[in-house]
Amino acid sequence: MKEESDEHVPVHEEFTYVCGAVTQVLKCGPWKDLFQNESSPKLLFLVLPGNPGLVYYYRTFIQVLYSGLKQKYPVWVVSHAGHCKVPYGMKMTEETDVGKLDDVFGLRGQIEHKLNFLRKNVPRYMKLVLIGHSVGCYIALEIMKLAPELQILRSVLLFPTIERMAQSPQGKIMTPLMCQFRYIVYMPLYLFTLLPERVKSFLVRFVLRQQCSDENSLAATVDMINMDCIANAMYMGSKEMRTIIEKDSSTVRKYLKKLTFYYGAADPWCPVQYYEEMKMEFPDGDIRLCEKGFRHAFVLETSKEMAEMVIAWLENDIAGL
Repeated sequence: MKEESDEHVPVHEEFTYVCGAVTQVLKCGPWKDLFQNESSPKLLFLVLPGNPGLVYYYRTFIQVLYSGLKQKYPVWVVSHAGHCKVPYGMKMTEETDVGKLDDVFGLRGQIEHKLNFLRKNVPRYMKLVLIGHSVGCYIALEIMKLAPELQILRSVLLFPTIERMAQSPQGKIMTPLMCQFRYIVYMPLYLFTLLPERVKSFLVRFVLRQQCSDENSLAATVDMINMDCIANAMYMGSKEMRTIIEKDSSTVRKYLKKLTFYYGAADPWCPVQYYEEMKMEFPDGDIRLCEKGFRHAFVLETSKEMAEMVIAWLENDIAGL
């Protein structure tokens, strides 16, 4: 029996600068003693979000993970650069050792942002489990390719948008919106951000009431309604459509034994065809197709179920630690 329910697992929140960009981090487990001594944890679970990269979408997910792992290993989720709103009066951690990037809000910049976060906050000797969601899967593969010195035990790639994003059913709709008409969309969104907080909250909940049952995700959606977050998320999206074309088969092949892929059975961002082609190209890989009807945006309603599945997949990897 668990000592406390998942929703009562304490979560620590931090705001910091990484590569000159405002960054939010949610942490379950120890967050100040990673660099101390032999009693410090030897394994860190790091969640790399989709787009928008708001950490509160993943609050329930990391709480269930941390609880299911018997609270032995820290579980963190780091926002994308600029995908957060700093609360008034919140103390920020100053950055002193890493310079700004020219395009930190673009896809390449977001990858460098995560690498710098790891170098700054995680000891080199610490083992890592990366859990990517959507474009976070692309970022996870890039981290493995660009930083082979990291001790990555496994990367779990949930609903992986790692190829042909613009050609996917959802990509065909979103690519013109993000690449050609992004600035036109800004005006109505800007007007929406001017509404009182209570009105914005009511409208978001009204629109999402049939799609979202997770209170943390509802709160994250309301919190995102400011122009900086929206503009940065849409800009990153435009870069995704132009950049994520062919899957990086060489990196997948090199790290295949450390990868777990989980595709949706009706995912408009990575259709079943992508899963079937991946299985055909890598028949020995751990490549799974969802049998539970989970949606691409699983954080809106099935965070608990998804976390429990991930824990089961990782049992063998962490058994000897």
